[in-house]
Amino acid sequence: MKPGRMPKLVETLRGYNLKTFLNDLIAGLTVGLVALPLAMAFAISSGVPPQAGLYTAVVAGFLISALGGSKTQIGGPTGAFVVIVFGIVAQHGLNGLLVCTVMAGIMLVLLGLTGLGTAIQFIPRPVVIGFTNGIAVLIASTQIKDFFGLQIEHVPGEFVGRMHAIVTHFHTISATSTVLAVGALAVVIVCMTYFKKIPGSIVAMLLGTIVVALGLSVETIGTRFGGIPSGLPPITVPQFDLAMIPALLSPALTVALLGAIESLMSAVVADRMSGDKHNPNVELVAQGIANIAVPFVGGIPATGAIARTATNIRSGAKTPVAGMIHALTLLAVLLFAAPLARYIPLAVLSAILLVVAYNMGEWREIPKLLKMSWATIAVWATTFTLTVFADLTIAVQVGIVLAALLFIRKVAMTTTIENVTKDYVEDGRMHALQDKLIPDFVTIIRIHGPFLFGTTEKLLAIADQMENLRPVVILRLRNMTAIDATGLLALEDFADKLRAANRQLILCGARPQPAKLMQQAELQRHLGKENICPHITAALERAQALQAKPVDTSPLAAPDGTTAGLPESHSGSCSP
Repeated sequence: MKPGRMPKLVETLRGYNLKTFLNDLIAGLTVGLVALPLAMAFAISSGVPPQAGLYTAVVAGFLISALGGSKTQIGGPTGAFVVIVFGIVAQHGLNGLLVCTVMAGIMLVLLGLTGLGTAIQFIPRPVVIGFTNGIAVLIASTQIKDFFGLQIEHVPGEFVGRMHAIVTHFHTISATSTVLAVGALAVVIVCMTYFKKIPGSIVAMLLGTIVVALGLSVETIGTRFGGIPSGLPPITVPQFDLAMIPALLSPALTVALLGAIESLMSAVVADRMSGDKHNPNVELVAQGIANIAVPFVGGIPATGAIARTATNIRSGAKTPVAGMIHALTLLAVLLFAAPLARYIPLAVLSAILLVVAYNMGEWREIPKLLKMSWATIAVWATTFTLTVFADLTIAVQVGIVLAALLFIRKVAMTTTIENVTKDYVEDGRMHALQDKLIPDFVTIIRIHGPFLFGTTEKLLAIADQMENLRPVVILRLRNMTAIDATGLLALEDFADKLRAANRQLILCGARPQPAKLMQQAELQRHLGKENICPHITAALERAQALQAKPVDTSPLAAPDGTTAGLPESHSGSCSP
């Protein structure tokens, strides 16, 4: 196997020692316990028995860690799949879901083997946030019934029908279930806020299970599903029928797309937290193999889980061995503690999933998007609306088409034709580098052309070579003709990485469209108003001033606690 295709496990096992194993062991046991209630809750919300989620976490969790391209990624069932899986089961049955998962797995393997794993970056951020927000709303809506203990015989699959059923049956509310769910929700929130090292979901599940075992009468895994079978996952061979393929092609593509986006987003988060650099194509191959395997144990689609991955890293994980131990921990629960699962109350699982839905929603991104152009807002709003009220597959497809059309429009608008005047020539002198002295402590980088989704990795690749950058980095934007929300996020990340490495970033020469959007997005929060300059001359003067004093790594804010805007023109100079 080529070096670029090797799983991270092979790389990390070189020089593996007892100390590293103990770190991985503690992290694996911790994240395994955290994954326990989540795996069951995701399965129940997807319309399948709770053991399907556990089987998925065991098999997919082990394979993704063993074969993947990330050191600390944790794989398993996630909230992103709940809505689409529920719809597939409702329309095509459990066997249809198993076949669909295999098809999605094959697609993911092909994406990785052909090197198209990096193509996921071409999905613009407003689309990703739009359907992430929408999925979070849909997941929350599916938990209302069990949270309040409502007596609804059949819950509709679509959002409007589901909410109508909830409203018309709300008089059947169970006070006992509601109090238990509110208590579980409070436990999770308190642990998240004040005791961050204690997994609130586990505490809530254990307390709820104890209360039920002592005699509290509420609906549980046992009363609805008869409990969870003990022992190894049974082998289930999906019944493949060529006639099913056309109908399952679209949902399989959606599962593959969601799995790719979710896993690579999770891997990026893992990179930021651990300082590692994942291989997206190797990761997608591993995700594909895992999704081909899980249907043969009756499992559901799996992908990288951001929250569990973060827990894994915070618990001290160093290598993929931690993820493999997480899977073995869940297997041990299946072998030795499965009978106890019958006492787990569904109200508690619904409370846990409400927290998951809130956390996965990326709600803090919405105010940022609302500061963007009307086109960016339209793409986000359309994707979100279609995700909630129509269909996830349609939402992603329409969102990408809209973004592509707006991409074409934005690029077309960057073409300008104007007379060359004396003022134009004089203005150009301030931006020219030919007659400037570049200090030894300065690295100058330029962006040439539109800096939009699909191009941002080129800047982040420079940040990965931090040791080659000097104390002050000047990023020239004179020839950056346009920027979008994804480009802005890349600039923010670049500034944050440089700051964390004790380096200072200066931006200079932004043209009107990028300057306006940067001002609306308050980019100066990440590098300081005084480090955004109208041209290279002012930027070099600012660099000299910075070299005369130590780099400030404290949070950025104006004296009054606010931040000031960016210059909208190329006139003026930087503040020293």
